[in-house]
Amino acid sequence: MIKKFFITGTDTNVGKTIVSSILLKKAATYGYRTAAYKPISSGGKKISNIILNNDTIILQKSSSIQLSKKEINPIAFFECGPPHILSYLANHHIKQRDMSLGLKKIEKKSNWIIIEGAGGWYTPLSYQNTFSDWVKKEKLTVVIIIAIKLGCINHAILTEKAIFSEHIKCGGWIANNINPKNKYNIDYIKTLLHYIKSPFLGEIPYLQDHTQIDLSSISIILPQ
Repeated sequence: MIKKFFITGTDTNVGKTIVSSILLKKAATYGYRTAAYKPISSGGKKISNIILNNDTIILQKSSSIQLSKKEINPIAFFECGPPHILSYLANHHIKQRDMSLGLKKIEKKSNWIIIEGAGGWYTPLSYQNTFSDWVKKEKLTVVIIIAIKLGCINHAILTEKAIFSEHIKCGGWIANNINPKNKYNIDYIKTLLHYIKSPFLGEIPYLQDHTQIDLSSISIILPQ
């Protein structure tokens, strides 16, 4: 049986890629053939007409099976911005069918897949649909990444309620400490534990160097 998890965040820049990287490495220690899929990315370096997105590079290195950057990230935009706007400007319509085909190709090689979204839960793919519509179509289990900062409680509650309202399974949430020091961090997490109904999968400490991650120092549970 193939396990597939969609990683969403309470906002953009909440650490979805770093947490995805940790989950992939953790799952590999349990013997899974892990792979990442980031169907849409924005922002990167253009080399020989190929756009290299930094998140894609991290996800590629964190997967236990070998995948090309194109397999991991089939739709890449050079500029940073909302996918629906960038696709309109580039005259490149984002098709859910193509996103699904890319996922099916990875399913043939892996049995534990992390699918990373873009921005938050309702990031538009066009003026007609959002990322959440594709997640619902694929019947993916969602994991919420919550950046511990001012405003995260409201954003987290709204995100979970939105997921539940569409009858989508939420496999849990992870607290990501994106700031080195915040005297209210413990209180934020206590409050989230009270309000968020999905399983608490663990807490990521503040990581000054994202390239050097010691899994033994990070206590998280794999989503189910």
